[in-house]
Amino acid sequence: MSGGVIWLAVAAGGALGAMARHGVSRLSLHMLGPNFPWGTLAANISGSFVMGLVIVWLSTREPNSPALRAFLTVGMLGAFTTFSTFSLDAITIYRDRDMLVAGAYVFASVLLSIFGLLSGIGLGRQLT
Repeated sequence: MSGGVIWLAVAAGGALGAMARHGVSRLSLHMLGPNFPWGTLAANISGSFVMGLVIVWLSTREPNSPALRAFLTVGMLGAFTTFSTFSLDAITIYRDRDMLVAGAYVFASVLLSIFGLLSGIGLGRQLT
């Protein structure tokens, strides 16, 4: 299968995932108000749950289409929430290596991502 097909599968899945994420965010804002990021929380939890279902489903249908896998995991769920991919990576590291490495990955991902965001905000403010 050509690399171009994989890229198109990711793009198509990403478009659907992003639209679903927007829908969850709008619905949560409408139903629960703006005082807590309910939409983000809902997308992260449900996206991680669906990632688990999809991975099991795909693994029972090997060999499966690399384009389908990319469409569902990287594209659709990746755009819906990158947290689902993070969750899968953390569990895979735990399963394949050990809890210490998985814990370090989780710790580093959360803290360094927050640091990256704050750094970007700081640089952005200096540049404007």
